[in-house]
Amino acid sequence: MQVRKTTILAELPSKLLSRKRPWLIAGVAGVSLLGVVAATAVVPQTSPAAPFIASTVVEDIAIAPVSVAAAHTLPYVHDDRIQPGDTLPAIFRRLGIDDSEALSFILNDEAGSQALRQLRAGRSMTAMVTPDGKVLSISLPLSGGRYTIERDQAGQNFEVRSEESTAVETIVEMRTGTIRHSLFGATDEAGLPDSVASKLVDLFGTEIDFHTDLRKGDSFSVVYETIYDEGSSIRSGRVLAAEFINQGKRHVVVLHDTANGKEQYYSGDGHSLRQGFLRSPLEFSRVTSGFGRRLHPIHKSWRAHKGVDFGAPRGTPVKATSDGVVAFAGKQGGYGNIVILRHRGKLTTAYAHLNNFSRNLKPGMAVDQGDVIGFVGSTGWATGPHLHYEVRVDNVAHDPMKIALPAADALEGKELARFKRNAEPLLQRIALLNYKATVASR
Repeated sequence: MQVRKTTILAELPSKLLSRKRPWLIAGVAGVSLLGVVAATAVVPQTSPAAPFIASTVVEDIAIAPVSVAAAHTLPYVHDDRIQPGDTLPAIFRRLGIDDSEALSFILNDEAGSQALRQLRAGRSMTAMVTPDGKVLSISLPLSGGRYTIERDQAGQNFEVRSEESTAVETIVEMRTGTIRHSLFGATDEAGLPDSVASKLVDLFGTEIDFHTDLRKGDSFSVVYETIYDEGSSIRSGRVLAAEFINQGKRHVVVLHDTANGKEQYYSGDGHSLRQGFLRSPLEFSRVTSGFGRRLHPIHKSWRAHKGVDFGAPRGTPVKATSDGVVAFAGKQGGYGNIVILRHRGKLTTAYAHLNNFSRNLKPGMAVDQGDVIGFVGSTGWATGPHLHYEVRVDNVAHDPMKIALPAADALEGKELARFKRNAEPLLQRIALLNYKATVASR
């Protein structure tokens, strides 16, 4: 008859230690040092296990002392974004810097002054500052690089280091939005930069009167460039393509590099926008007086009003509504300061009551659609700042809001085929934005 012997695992270490097994001794000792209580188990048996007593072994582990440098001796490192309207003193106050020497050095250094003139909201800057507010180093963004000053080891003088940025990159971004109350409100909600929003008004101004045609539910989609420097957005680049759906009608524009190397915007079917006409010479304003007979505000008599008045603050930029040549720029009776542009055929446009003209503007100069030619004022017969705008055909005034303006030129042949090939990936991005907007609205 074979008898199976019952063995308690907790007893195994003492049995095994009677034999020389260095690896086992080390393992058991390690468990003991950590104060771990060994678990017990019973091997299958034919008779009940004998009772045993479990004991807990706990051993304190000595911890070596760790020395830590006093916190008050370490400098603070700030990685901050420049805020709208920031000046160097404002930045110093926000970062807790109290260092008149560093402030004076940057203000009086030629490269430092250049960096301060180029402060742009959203760009990053870094500074290393002592606990008592002294600058050890500070780095400000420059166009295409950075301006950095560092205090020498003696703490008496500053060293300047200017370096070109190697991390400037252009990213293509996409945004879409729906008009609920206003265009600006919709572009802000979509996170669209103001410069891109203004460009949309320029691009679609040939087809949409943004003063009167916008409706709730109109939508826009835009593909544009953003320039990043070391991971921070520094400015918006070109608008590559855009779509505006106004009162159910779809309008599309695409930027195209023509065969002569000049970039121009075209409609989705290849018609140039450059030869069209903007309905308004101002980006955002309101019509204060329409075309036709009216009671003159100064002479108090009924007279023909040969143009449209747009109310806007003094100094608002006035843009050429189409490509043309400056026929006249100067004072002219009740018009005050006026610019007259000559376009193709017998068509001219006039921009009156200007506060002043754009620099170097003179007769004979060619201007492109959207070029700033002057600024809103109240010269001549005017009771307040506004722009008087006229469209004339063979020197006869017509209502700028109703006249049928010349159609845009169109691409043809191989150039049209090349345009379509280049436009296709941009239009696919627009389609993707529309799909996402549709899904989100369900």
